[in-house]
Amino acid sequence: MARLLDSIDSPADLSGLTAVELKQLAQEIREELVAVVSANGGHLASNLGVVELTLALHRVFKSPRDKIIWDVGHQTYTHKLLTGRKSRFSTLRQNGGLSGFTCREESEHDPFGAGHASTSISAALGMAVARDLSGDDYHVVAVIGDGAISGGMAFEALNHVGHLGTRLIVVLNDNGMSIAPTVGSLAKLFARVRFDERYRKAKAQGRALMNHLPFNRQLSWATRQFKSGMKNLVMETLLWEELGFAYLGPVDGHDVQQVERALARARDFRSKPVLVHVMTTKGKGYSPAEGNAVYFHGISAKSSGKKTEPTYSEVFGQTVLRLIRQDPRVVVITPAMPDSNCLNAIQTEFPKRIFDVGICEQHAVTFAAGMAAQGYRPVVAIYSTFLQRAFDQIIHDVAVQNLPVTFAIDRAGIVGDDGKTHQGTLDLSYLSLVPNLIVSAPKDENELQNLIFTAVNCGHPMAVRYPRGTGLGVKLDDEFQAIDIGRGEILQQGGDVAIFAIGATVAPALGAAQLLAANSISAAVVNARFVKPLDSKLILELASRIKNIVTVEENTLSGGFGSAVASLLKQSGTENRIKRLGLPDAYIEHGTQAILRARYAIDAQGIAREIRSLFFPAAIQSMNNTKRDGPGH
Repeated sequence: MARLLDSIDSPADLSGLTAVELKQLAQEIREELVAVVSANGGHLASNLGVVELTLALHRVFKSPRDKIIWDVGHQTYTHKLLTGRKSRFSTLRQNGGLSGFTCREESEHDPFGAGHASTSISAALGMAVARDLSGDDYHVVAVIGDGAISGGMAFEALNHVGHLGTRLIVVLNDNGMSIAPTVGSLAKLFARVRFDERYRKAKAQGRALMNHLPFNRQLSWATRQFKSGMKNLVMETLLWEELGFAYLGPVDGHDVQQVERALARARDFRSKPVLVHVMTTKGKGYSPAEGNAVYFHGISAKSSGKKTEPTYSEVFGQTVLRLIRQDPRVVVITPAMPDSNCLNAIQTEFPKRIFDVGICEQHAVTFAAGMAAQGYRPVVAIYSTFLQRAFDQIIHDVAVQNLPVTFAIDRAGIVGDDGKTHQGTLDLSYLSLVPNLIVSAPKDENELQNLIFTAVNCGHPMAVRYPRGTGLGVKLDDEFQAIDIGRGEILQQGGDVAIFAIGATVAPALGAAQLLAANSISAAVVNARFVKPLDSKLILELASRIKNIVTVEENTLSGGFGSAVASLLKQSGTENRIKRLGLPDAYIEHGTQAILRARYAIDAQGIAREIRSLFFPAAIQSMNNTKRDGPGH
């Protein structure tokens, strides 16, 4: 039996569907989402929760002329299925396939690219103002979740929208969740509507009453007064009205017809901006995701193997738990990422020593600075690409005052299938610019725990960046060991080439040295540990006796670790030949870590190949001769 979904090639194909057909289509979409995301990995619960909302948006508005801007963009899988990308949906998050987020290069139906939270209202206002300046008349809709709307940038945009009075629509997708359960006073405000039966019953009874009475001007006025009074009984809708918005809702986000009616009213409202409050269930229609929306927020692709080693995130979480037990000054701060940063055990054992501040990275850093100024030792647990949102706070509020804040930077380097908005490829560069800030990266999970211990106790701001994924399986020290700031270590001696590696590239550098040894090339391998301060003494000592120098980093080459080493060598007046291996001055598209590391020659084979071709071309000729003269020739 043919699916309705197979007949949908553009949003225009939705217009003639009946209520029964829309319900069937929603079910087929959910089945497609579960099948593809289970195979490829991705954001499941958030996409299951907005199926009906997406259908309603595309039935009321005429994309791409009307602009629908999705905050974060990780909940747009249904949107992709409805906007001409259905035939490629099986390539979701695969190298060369569809992005897991909105992407302007991918479709005209994606008017604004995203990947981080709280940007949609600002972008929508920019588009709406541009529309008005150009004398055009399309609609602009920002779809934002109750987690993302708690971000400071969203509040700044709401304030500006109300000030200008620009005609646009904000759809608040309220599911009580961001990645973890939404926190903050605004979330409590939404919850009052979500769970207060008084408003729901009164609204239903009022609607039934009004349906049986003739409408005249006086009754319409009474109806408006009644509805306004009931809303204010359980929710301060004046918040939105004082910001300059007309408020519609709350609306059942899984009733397509109800959502359509609300959106149509908002579309036809011309005098001021409108906020449509839509209540949805994250994971809707798939019982495992409904029951555990946090786990099913983002899932990994199916794998035949079993994870035997702890992840770096898990080692970090256990390290901080041990530090909190040992030192009453240690606290941990996270911007809406307690689960992803493996901080659950701390929430259970020390609920007053962990602070989830919501999707508010700037606040997280300055909040940490305030605690550090009063004698505490805060650890800010954050992803690499999320920390860059708080760059000014790192400088102005932490580093200028030399406050002892530890930045535990997860998902540093290549993260894989989430793509260019989430690849942590810039942090070594942007952090190395900051005076007073120590910047480090561990070679393995044991060094991670020791660097976190060192950072908490060093008395200065310090960043420890570590990769996504499992560790190397090394034994963890029973007792933490302090590491000398700015001190690297020689892991392997050699005389033909010196490989200076940082963080996740240390293990492949050792692997490359073994491959080079097969060609009689002797490679020294150094675990640099610190990008700032560099171990200048160690680097210059090796450079004085080894002509060929290679640096390896999982970071952009612009201003990164290799640049620092090259600058040091130039200033010292050495005459070494140096090659920097790392990532290009570009945004890295989605693909597995293995594929991308091989592409940019920062895996063992790539490092060895680059060294042979650059410094030892005779070794390549010898390899080619061996192949020609080998068996079969």
